[in-house]
Amino acid sequence: MPPRMTLQTQLVLQALLRNPARELYGRELSEETGLMPGTVHPILLRLEKEGWVTSRKEDIDPHTEGRPARRYYRLTADGAAQASAALSAARRPRRAALRDLAGEGGEF
Repeated sequence: MPPRMTLQTQLVLQALLRNPARELYGRELSEETGLMPGTVHPILLRLEKEGWVTSRKEDIDPHTEGRPARRYYRLTADGAAQASAALSAARRPRRAALRDLAGEGGEF
């Protein structure tokens, strides 16, 4: 069963589809979509569970880098195809929905 195509899910998929081979970490996706990290991460987990996205944890020494390791996400080949089809079939949001979403941290 494909993931629910909420407006937030559509924004995450659009960001990932801009360059399907590129790996992005959660904060980057949050910044690209204008969504809060607490919104982006559950979407990524659902997409990964469906097989649309794969992830890997960065192999760094957190003490040396001065930050925790990041988890990078990218679309699978099948996920990219399914995401494109799902976005094509998704209802287009009304302007009011975009304004409501902008209140979450995005700017439209």
